[in-house]
Amino acid sequence: MNTTVSNAYVQPLFSRYVDLIKSGLVDAGATKSLFLMLSSGGITSVETAVANPIRLLESGPAAGALVSAFYGERMGRKNLISFDMGGTTAKICLIKNGQPALTSTFEIARVHRFKRGSGLPVKTPSVELVEIGAGGGSIAHVDDLGLLKVGPESAGSSPGPASYGFGGTEPTVTDANLLLGYLNPDFFLGGRMTLDTAAAEQAVSVLGERLGLDPVTTASGIYEVVNESMISATRVHVAERGEDPRRYMLVAFGGAGPVHAHAIVKALKSPGFICPPSAGVASALGFLTAPIAFDFGRSYITRLEQVDAADLDSVYRAMEQEALAVLATASVREEQVELTRSADIRHVGQGHEISVQLPAVNGGIDIEAIRNAFYVEYERLFGHAHRDVPVEMLTCRLRASGPKPEVDLQAPPADPASAERALKGARPAFFKDAGGFVETRIYDRLLLAPGARLTGPAIVEEVDCTVVVPPGMEANLDHDQNLVVTFASGDGQHD
Repeated sequence: MNTTVSNAYVQPLFSRYVDLIKSGLVDAGATKSLFLMLSSGGITSVETAVANPIRLLESGPAAGALVSAFYGERMGRKNLISFDMGGTTAKICLIKNGQPALTSTFEIARVHRFKRGSGLPVKTPSVELVEIGAGGGSIAHVDDLGLLKVGPESAGSSPGPASYGFGGTEPTVTDANLLLGYLNPDFFLGGRMTLDTAAAEQAVSVLGERLGLDPVTTASGIYEVVNESMISATRVHVAERGEDPRRYMLVAFGGAGPVHAHAIVKALKSPGFICPPSAGVASALGFLTAPIAFDFGRSYITRLEQVDAADLDSVYRAMEQEALAVLATASVREEQVELTRSADIRHVGQGHEISVQLPAVNGGIDIEAIRNAFYVEYERLFGHAHRDVPVEMLTCRLRASGPKPEVDLQAPPADPASAERALKGARPAFFKDAGGFVETRIYDRLLLAPGARLTGPAIVEEVDCTVVVPPGMEANLDHDQNLVVTFASGDGQHD
């Protein structure tokens, strides 16, 4: 009911909004068709999107998970943790076997930001994202117990962090990063904006006085607390899916992600992290890597032993005909469509179901094959399958997708010596494990070419983000201009 009402509620507004975009594109001389991103990681035609605006709720963050999978595929890495940290939130997605995790239920319009259970549950396919109130604008404060906390409240873009100079007075993560030497006050947004170090120090000092700490120690505490929030959420999310973070590289992007990534991978004992080029706006590339796709679902609540195979097959075939019609509106031919059947299944009496891909069987449906597929997936997730407990289906699902678009990335030729030309100078940066401030080399990322190798401590500056490489780690620029940051030999952290 929530999903249906929410969809109907926003339809008129969404339709007018899309009409404005279409007319604006025409006025600008655009001649191609407009496609819109879905929360499930596909794109679709305007007609389909206008009929189903609820399907676009998490479409922006979903593109971030797609760009992580895209770069991972090109690198031959199929198991990744997508980590997107921006101004207000950090978003985490587990990517396994090259595919972002999906969910069919999430919450909207939460009364308390980031608090599970305080919003409206909706049932719509979406890339599964864990969202944490941890971003560059997250405000640091002292709680009722006298403990340092960061977020979920955010200074946003107006007034923004104190260092922005727009009237903000609350200490934020960005202010702390500036005081710790991670950010260049004269090269924010590539030099188009200057950060006010004195204002940041004043804001952090006021908080430090309440804690009895000096500004640098307070800034370091802010950095550690916000990191711990993201580390804890990532660790729980990965563990709940039966996975080990030590086997997963992190893909760090967003304006703030590459500043904090090294602390997260160290705590998780991950092999390292990958920072794509133009990481601050990497999600935009995710849109270009998405295929035309749409997901369908039909309720089918029946014990597995009572399922009629022919009847179940007819449900899927009806969805397949609908899918072909929907994708045809986006100019995808029938022979280009890939159809994947799955189902939400659980033990009878359970309150939580799992998604199981239906085995491909010639001639239709094999009930025993479905049952075995459920047990295999259940055991993978939870370590044990209760094969003596009855099983029931809840929902039939179908994903229909067209071919993946071909994205051609062009990079300059390899030039290991580019690291020397990219060196801009040095400044002190704070690394607690190294005992405090350490003279750190600063590099211009636009001058780095594939084959460049940097050893920490180093900071790589780009127009839209900053990458921190601490002592004990090294960074290599690969053929796609990704900075691949791993632990140096002998530190015991290698996978």
